[in-house]
Amino acid sequence: MFIYLSKKIAIPNNNQLRCVSWNKDQGFIACGGEDGLLKVLKLETQTDDTRLKGLAAPSNLSMNQTLEGHSGAVQVVTWNEQYQKLTTSDQNGLIIVWMLYKGSWYEEMINNRNKSVVRSMSWNADGQKICIVYEDGAVIVGSVDGNRIWGKELKGLQLTQVAWSPDSKILIFGMANGEIHIYDSQGNFIVKLVLQCLANVTGAVSIVGIHWYSGTEGYVEPDCPCLAICLDNGRCQIMRHEHDENPVLIDTGINVVGIQWNYCGSVLAIAGSQVSAGQDKQINVVQFYTPFGEHLRTLKVSGKQMYAASWEGGGLRIALAVDSFIYFANIRPDYKWGYCSNTVVYAYTRPDRLEYCVVFWDTKNNEKYVKYVRSLISITTCGDFCILATKADESSPQDENEMESVVAMYVLVLCNSIGTPLDSKYIDIDPLFITMTKTHVIVASKEAFYTWQYRVAKKLTAMEINQVARTRKEGRESRIYHVDDESSVGGDGTLDFSKAFSTTKDAICCITASDKILIVGRESGKIQKYSLPNVSLMQKYLFNYRSYQLSLNCNSSRLAIIDIAGVLTFFDLETRITDSTGQQVLGEQLKFERKDVWDMKWANDNPDLFAMMEKTRMYVFRNLDPEEPIQTSGYICNFENLEIKSVLLDEILKEPSQPNKDYIINFEIRSLRDSRSLIETVGIEDACMFIEENPHPRLWRLLAEAALQRLDLKTAEQAFVRCKDYQGIEFVKRLGNLQSESMKQAEVAAYFGRFEEAERMYLNMDRRDLAIDLRIKLGDWFRVLQLLKTGSGDADDALLEQAYNAIGDYFADRQKWMNAVQYYVQGRNQERLAECYYMLEDYEGLEKLANALPENNKLLPEIAHMFVTVGMCEQAVAAFLKCNQAKAAVETCIHLNQWNKAVELAKNHNMKEIGSLLAKYASHLLEKNKILEAIELYRKAHHFLDAAKLMFKIAEGEVKKRTKPLRVKKLYVLAALLVEDYHEQIKNTQRAKLKGRRSEATTALAGLLEEDASLSDNRIIDNAWRGAEAYHFFLLAQRQLYEGYVDAAMKTALHLRDYEDIIPSVEIYSLLALSACANRAFGTCSKAFIKLESLDMLTSEQRLQYEDLALEIFIKHSPKDGKKSDLDSLPEGRGEGKLPTCVVTGRPIADYQFWMCGVCKHCAHEQDISNHNFCPLCHNPVG
Repeated sequence: MFIYLSKKIAIPNNNQLRCVSWNKDQGFIACGGEDGLLKVLKLETQTDDTRLKGLAAPSNLSMNQTLEGHSGAVQVVTWNEQYQKLTTSDQNGLIIVWMLYKGSWYEEMINNRNKSVVRSMSWNADGQKICIVYEDGAVIVGSVDGNRIWGKELKGLQLTQVAWSPDSKILIFGMANGEIHIYDSQGNFIVKLVLQCLANVTGAVSIVGIHWYSGTEGYVEPDCPCLAICLDNGRCQIMRHEHDENPVLIDTGINVVGIQWNYCGSVLAIAGSQVSAGQDKQINVVQFYTPFGEHLRTLKVSGKQMYAASWEGGGLRIALAVDSFIYFANIRPDYKWGYCSNTVVYAYTRPDRLEYCVVFWDTKNNEKYVKYVRSLISITTCGDFCILATKADESSPQDENEMESVVAMYVLVLCNSIGTPLDSKYIDIDPLFITMTKTHVIVASKEAFYTWQYRVAKKLTAMEINQVARTRKEGRESRIYHVDDESSVGGDGTLDFSKAFSTTKDAICCITASDKILIVGRESGKIQKYSLPNVSLMQKYLFNYRSYQLSLNCNSSRLAIIDIAGVLTFFDLETRITDSTGQQVLGEQLKFERKDVWDMKWANDNPDLFAMMEKTRMYVFRNLDPEEPIQTSGYICNFENLEIKSVLLDEILKEPSQPNKDYIINFEIRSLRDSRSLIETVGIEDACMFIEENPHPRLWRLLAEAALQRLDLKTAEQAFVRCKDYQGIEFVKRLGNLQSESMKQAEVAAYFGRFEEAERMYLNMDRRDLAIDLRIKLGDWFRVLQLLKTGSGDADDALLEQAYNAIGDYFADRQKWMNAVQYYVQGRNQERLAECYYMLEDYEGLEKLANALPENNKLLPEIAHMFVTVGMCEQAVAAFLKCNQAKAAVETCIHLNQWNKAVELAKNHNMKEIGSLLAKYASHLLEKNKILEAIELYRKAHHFLDAAKLMFKIAEGEVKKRTKPLRVKKLYVLAALLVEDYHEQIKNTQRAKLKGRRSEATTALAGLLEEDASLSDNRIIDNAWRGAEAYHFFLLAQRQLYEGYVDAAMKTALHLRDYEDIIPSVEIYSLLALSACANRAFGTCSKAFIKLESLDMLTSEQRLQYEDLALEIFIKHSPKDGKKSDLDSLPEGRGEGKLPTCVVTGRPIADYQFWMCGVCKHCAHEQDISNHNFCPLCHNPVG
């Protein structure tokens, strides 16, 4: 930052000032002093010139009101910005609250304790409460409407300062004895604050300033120090919060009278006085610090005694109360900004985010791109790129090379002009100073500098790509050098960050670089010159001042130096002179000096031209000779083609989210203005002579354009040759070949961008074709279409189609698909039409388009893929088949889970790989334990046997889990039905093969033989219904038992003995024993108990329980059946002579006539089945 005094206002009658306060919102300045002096002033800019904004605009006093009411010296003034009130107090303890009414200030309230004097007053952040502290220890907190909230007497304490916390929950009191006490908002004592800045301090000290930044404009860094406390001896500490144990400590070395933060908490101003070196008199100074204690600037102010300092709301000016004067100083902040490729890059803080908001504002198209960067340190630009330097996030990934060292603390991000990151580097050194060339980024800390040779992929040739790869492999892309190390500086430097931490007595204070050389400035005044790209120390120079900013001209022959005091000097790097010892030395200090310079920029295309900012004036120099100054406060972006581009950053950052093109100002230098004036007033010949004397490509281009306007082709050609404009030369030659004068004028009009005029001339000459060509070159297809339709004669069909399609593209690029469709239909552009239908989700239109296309059209596969993405299988298959891509059609069916269609297509087109695809997908489902989905997949693909196997597997699993029997039966029935489907499939296959050649019986036999030949597991086929039968009879027996048909239940349970391999034996014989006991067939019951007691699966405890139960039964009843033994009447096993079992009653069927199910082939008595609509086993309708 740079600061300079800009204005001084004298107070009438030489009344000494005691205080000053600047209203941050409305801009009023209140100043109080002796003899009851109280004034409210306001500085306002009054200008219509858009260029004269901010500090450059002339400011006059729009208000100068004296407020009468105090008799003693006014010592405290404080503003309430929210409610537009001013609170003042004098040496007699009188407090007055003033209000603004119709543009003037009037007395609103008065208060006087008549006991002591007010030492400090502070409004809280929302302006609702004021805290007033008296010298005798009295504290009063009142509301904005004048009501007293609470009061307190702090006995034995002499108060000097008070401040609210940003959340208004805490009050901080400063004492005359140097103590800080913290109270809550209700006046309850919390803690006494330990001031670490008072370590090793002896003697009496007093608190003279407390300011707690409220965070209304965001913070420069997360967890940024914001509470500043300062003592009269110059010691200061800046804390993050009231309990901060590691505050920032500063020893200013001055006698402090007051402190204040600027509007965004980025700069702390400390005002006071100090004894000047070598003299006994005191000089007034204001010192400026960052929140982290880094000293920025010192401003010296003449006068006997400074009493107060106060910032302007925007932080661009500061008011100082000295003797009977108010001094104003202008601040030129060190904004984080840069300019690359017509883009202004700037950063600002927002209260709602911890990160910096970095805006890439394209000034040409007025478009902005925003990115948020955490802990941003600086922005550096060059050419088309910029470097964002930030603190590294701990979680950030780092390159292999960087990982070898300790975890890097900082990161450099290379971005293009829209903020896209292209590359990054992690470094350990603190990036205090950064400069950038077209090939290198050089970063310097106080002790070392780091070079990074960056490359951008889009501009590399094949040879350069190999070179970059080799550079990276060898590790030569990045190097680090210590500023004191002269021996190893050269091509063999290494990436060893440990050398960066070696301290130096002479720290680096600034750097700059060009394509050829690197300049490093040091605090002692020494400047070191290195070669680039191979870094080696070439020369050392010593100056008697400390450099602050360095800049090289475009051919690296001159170095501009702005020192710490704002003095601009120049050093010629190539001039050889003889020094005092008679030796030849390279380099000469030029006899040139300008004061109060805060910015300068060399011209990119002329080594003798530069522009510099001196206070609020811009000077342009040619060979160190100045032109007349231009009044502006802008920061210089670019100086090229005799034009200076400047940006009013102060104005932009007032509304940083909405940059205005009015804040970009282009200045033409005098030679360009004079040449234009000569051409307009005197003529081309005289202007040509002037340009000969002051040659520049921009001036020759200006002359060429003027000659073209007048059709002076000879002069135009000569001028284009002088500015090396090949296209201009070609254009002049083409003009020379034209015969018609009006045609030449039309071409010139088009050359200068007057397209409407050129078109009108072409049409007047009846050359509609040339007008159409002009509009085609401009891409104005709407006008092309208009010209084609309005002209006489038939329009060219091909050109019409081209116009329709170009307009369709225009709408499609803007995602106006409905409009695009209308033009693509007329332009017969089926490819883009398909895309528009797809974006509009008009699948009906897409289907019609696919149907209208001829077979094997190249667009059909694309349309098919569009259908696939939205799951429209049928339409996708039709499109694939139309272009003879059967395999793609099958893959689509598989992708969309339409396996029936996939199998059908595979068979119709003799594709063999469907089986393997099916197996692959099924195994994929099984791996994810999606067995039911796999069964459904097999079933849809007509692989019934595979589906049946999986279903049997599920059923067996449910049996082991002892799931409800009804669910198990259902699973077995489903499995058996799948086997029946398999039987039917085999029969149908054989029937199709042998159609018309053999009888039905032969077909069935052939099917069975094929089954036997192909089966690996006959058990499933032979006994498909066995599991369903077992659980059917198990459920039937229990139902009969519960309904009281105990004999039928026992007979059904006897039948269950055939299914011990499916139903657990313990359940079968438990059911049999229960039903036999209920039927009083104790012989059968006894045999069931004997079987139960012999089961191996029982535990000894369970077996004992069965034995006890049997004993209890058979003590009472003899183990004999009442009737003929049912066990004898029902044969065991599954022999050939076994009778079928009725699925309704569970009884054997001995009749010759019985009912048989058409699906499961199980039987039932006719009289029993007559009461059922469905088969009790498979649930097939009874026919």
